[in-house]
Amino acid sequence: MTTIENLKIKIFADGADTPEMLEMYSKPFIKGLTTNPTLMRKAGISNYRAFAREILAQIRDKPLSFEVVCDEFAEMERQALEIAGWADNVYVKIPVTNTRGEASYALIRRLASRGVKLNVTAIMTLAQVRDTVSALSPEVASFVCLVPKAWCSSTSLLPRSSSGAIPMTSPPSRRWPSSPWSSSWWVSPGPGS
Repeated sequence: MTTIENLKIKIFADGADTPEMLEMYSKPFIKGLTTNPTLMRKAGISNYRAFAREILAQIRDKPLSFEVVCDEFAEMERQALEIAGWADNVYVKIPVTNTRGEASYALIRRLASRGVKLNVTAIMTLAQVRDTVSALSPEVASFVCLVPKAWCSSTSLLPRSSSGAIPMTSPPSRRWPSSPWSSSWWVSPGPGS
């Protein structure tokens, strides 16, 4: 019988509540954690750096992703470099596009070339997968965070008729060469999403 500990997938917990994050961290089947500005806002976090320091003081041996909180690429880059310096286990979450729909591939390329571990998030099309992977460095650990078509449709992230959306039956590992330094994530809505 397969147990959660024996799954061939890695489970990452998403949150911004410190006690809940530490509870998830204590579970051996949770392989990493991530947070985002929306979750932090819902949790009432007003000081991002203090929150990050508190979590990172207690979580040192699993990947932990923190997202940039701006829309301009120059500021995203400045924030990403700061966030990357917080701890060795930090991955910087960069959205594949800003809120104006402008692609962040040039920024991803610059950060990867500087050795910043990235978690490229909100990827919703196969073209975005291809372009993101081409911007990443094979020498730098990274995550590519895919949002399946079914979730796009249910959350209005992408028009239901979008032909480029990633279908649930499209295994991401067949979309790019394997690298010991990177992996893909399928995003699924959690409770209350």
